[in-house]
Amino acid sequence: MSPLHVRAQTGDVAPFVLLPGDPSRAQYVADNFLDDVKTYNTYRSLLGFTGVYKGMPVSVQTTGMGCPSASIVAEELVQLGARVLVRIGTSGAVDPALQAGDLVIAQGAVPLDGTTRQYLEGRPYSAIPSWPVLRSLAAAAESSGERYHVGLIATEDAFYATNPENAREWHRYGVMAFEMEAAAIFLIAKMRGVHAGALVTVSNQIGDKEFIPQEILQRGVHRMVETALEGLLLLEGEV
Repeated sequence: MSPLHVRAQTGDVAPFVLLPGDPSRAQYVADNFLDDVKTYNTYRSLLGFTGVYKGMPVSVQTTGMGCPSASIVAEELVQLGARVLVRIGTSGAVDPALQAGDLVIAQGAVPLDGTTRQYLEGRPYSAIPSWPVLRSLAAAAESSGERYHVGLIATEDAFYATNPENAREWHRYGVMAFEMEAAAIFLIAKMRGVHAGALVTVSNQIGDKEFIPQEILQRGVHRMVETALEGLLLLEGEV
């Protein structure tokens, strides 16, 4: 029987899965990076596709916005045989050194969300990616020759509740940017015995009045996807 939300069968999902929040971004990955693409899920607009990148089977699966949705999707992907989950998304920066379109590879995610708190029953926890995934993503970014950062991000729930001044206070503790899914994906991967990582593109500094031009963001997203896929190639046969 297929899971409730990712309505696929075992074998439909590749061992390596990219996780964008946005269904249009999943479609973009399928259309621009993968060959021999097959759609395995459309339920609730959680679009899921499996294809081939440079000979390696890869899936791209929409998570929706926020940890509650992402945790459901991650749990069900593991049930379907996924072994490596890599979040690809956008983020708001709190580190003034970050520029629009920059790539950030997560070394850890401060869990400011409610989903991980419920899983953990309130226990303190460090949400970190799997070392082989982090190492491979960083190696792929380095080989590209383009600007990137490796560091701490924060995962939050309430997009419009964020106070720019309070968010920037987290930079004192090493946080570079905020997003909404990574901590839950890292936790579930650790609990279920699979691997996870995350890389995000900076869309703006938190508190900016306007977002960056779409063409700058799209270039950053394209590079992020390419880096993630090249990182997965480095992992093939290792995990």
